Amino acid sequence: MFKRLCLAAMAASSVLAAPPKVIAVDIDGMIHPITVDLLAHALDQAANQNAAAVLLRLNTPGGLLDATREINEKIVASRVPVIAYVTPSGGRAASAGFFILEASDIAAMAPGTNTGASSPVALTGQMDETMRHKVENDASAWLRSTVEKRGRNVTLAETTIREASSFTEKEALDKHLIDLIAPSEQKLFEALEGREITRFDGRKEVLHFSGAEVVPYDLTMRERIISAIADPNIGFILLVVGALGLYVEFNSPGLIFAGVGGGISLLLGASSLAVLPLNWVGVSLLLLGGVLFILEAHFTSHGVLGTGATVAMVLGALMLVDGPPEMRIRLVTALSVSIPFALITMFLLSLAVRARRNKSLMGGEGLLNEIGEARTTLAPAGKVFVHGEYWDAVSSAPVELGGEVRVTAVEGLKLRVEPRPSQPR
Repeated sequence: MFKRLCLAAMAASSVLAAPPKVIAVDIDGMIHPITVDLLAHALDQAANQNAAAVLLRLNTPGGLLDATREINEKIVASRVPVIAYVTPSGGRAASAGFFILEASDIAAMAPGTNTGASSPVALTGQMDETMRHKVENDASAWLRSTVEKRGRNVTLAETTIREASSFTEKEALDKHLIDLIAPSEQKLFEALEGREITRFDGRKEVLHFSGAEVVPYDLTMRERIISAIADPNIGFILLVVGALGLYVEFNSPGLIFAGVGGGISLLLGASSLAVLPLNWVGVSLLLLGGVLFILEAHFTSHGVLGTGATVAMVLGALMLVDGPPEMRIRLVTALSVSIPFALITMFLLSLAVRARRNKSLMGGEGLLNEIGEARTTLAPAGKVFVHGEYWDAVSSAPVELGGEVRVTAVEGLKLRVEPRPSQPR
């Protein structure tokens, strides 16, 4: 019995002595639906492992408002405290990033960073005055409710929406938009050791990070792939390369590599763009560009259809993503992909159409109108030598041995021929 008590005491002391664990998640780049999944899984992992906190390393220009709402909902409902840390120096938590920073239990920034500029105009593009006021009022009410609950400067936070205000890390601290400035994660944990915080539901909790072990969130395979191709510019390139690869495979069956690579690229590109809100005008312009490329190969337009197809493709790429400017396909990407694609596609289409119009040199069609020599007397059947081969033939008129004949039809393994008129010498 005494031995069991000793073992239990040793186990309890080892648990108590175990350093606190912090799950670290990088939100680096645009905020979109895959970011929501990533954070949700990280919060679940932290809760399952009884982590002391989740550390969000923020460096983002912003992103989609709907995705940001979902992220904030998960942060305020988290069983584990969430620390938002804008890092590294030179980084930012702009637009949607500011909403995430203010929703977190602890808001911290590294020296040389900035935050703010949360105007919803950048999130939804051009809007009329009434719609702009509605979106601003909705976003402001949402931000006020979050900032007030966290005990930060509500009035100043609202100016990031109304006036697109931005703040350096020192300005944000002095004006009570964040809780502290820390030059490193170690200094951050030291500053938070023993601090009491009020969770979103009103509960008090004391933070302990002495000797904390920072564990990077382990991304799933899906998250790794989607995160790598989440940039709409990469998605557009993959989509175009995939379409070109499939076209080459359909026109030259048996290459295999072009078809397999094209199919994979097409699916990856579609997956990349599927997580983003698409503008159907942009999709329609891309489809129109494809149709015009095909018409250019069939009709003599002196390049008019091909030029129109290229313009439609560029405009379609620029309008494809219905989101803030940072999430749209850049002009340089649209031009550098669309113009080479247009040239390659028109070249391949013209080759295919020209090949179909040319007389076949293979099989029966290749023998039509060919001139051969009678190797036996044709009266009317016999043997002829045509195109380097011996054939059974039936002539429409008798032909002497050695006479020239012209092929008029191919019926299976037999030719129909006629005497070739004597040519003047």
